[in-house]
Amino acid sequence: MLFLLPAYLSENTSISHFSPVIKDYIMQTDYFFVENEKTARKVVKFFAPEKKQSDLKLFLLDKYTENADIKEAQDRMLNGQDFGLLSEAGLPCIADPGNLIVKWCHEKNIRVIPISGPSSIILALISSGFNGQEFTFNGYLPIDKGEKKKKIQFLESELQKTGYSQIFMETPYRNNVLFEDLTKFLSPNTKLCIAANINDPDHEFIKTKTIKDWQKAKPELHKIPAVFVLGK
Repeated sequence: MLFLLPAYLSENTSISHFSPVIKDYIMQTDYFFVENEKTARKVVKFFAPEKKQSDLKLFLLDKYTENADIKEAQDRMLNGQDFGLLSEAGLPCIADPGNLIVKWCHEKNIRVIPISGPSSIILALISSGFNGQEFTFNGYLPIDKGEKKKKIQFLESELQKTGYSQIFMETPYRNNVLFEDLTKFLSPNTKLCIAANINDPDHEFIKTKTIKDWQKAKPELHKIPAVFVLGK
């Protein structure tokens, strides 16, 4: 079996927010696909502090991974070994490369077991006040300034045309630059929700304002995990 295990969005989140079954599945296997080894070890320790770190068998699965890179792990699964799949934050396979192994498991008739947990994308959307019936997740915006401007204006156009909420993200150290670009390229009356440090009891920041109001109150988002939502 492959357990799709949620990770916390903030290390400061109380463990009481999570289902006890997450610990049960972590204790059931020593084998895990992980996007980042250091983060994965911290997540395992958070949910199951008594589990020996030395027993963990971690297989890197990031955006560059191909099936050939994880053949040893796949062979173990074909021989009956249970595995867990851990994202760096939130749910596996959403803004996360874990779908590679999930797809392979379906092809090999290996059972996939999803476990509920937080998704920063969904939590940002439901906190925004925007259309939650129809929305589009656009991933990360282009780095190139010109391409980014085109994408931002395209998302605004799609919002006005369809009414679909437009969700996107940025690498945390580029958040402030993205914010400046949004306030520069979007219309003054377009509404933007910024959801940062989601699930952090002390530093969570979720606000929806028009662009003209954001221009008067710039938030500090440098190196802070954040999700951005355009909506009506």
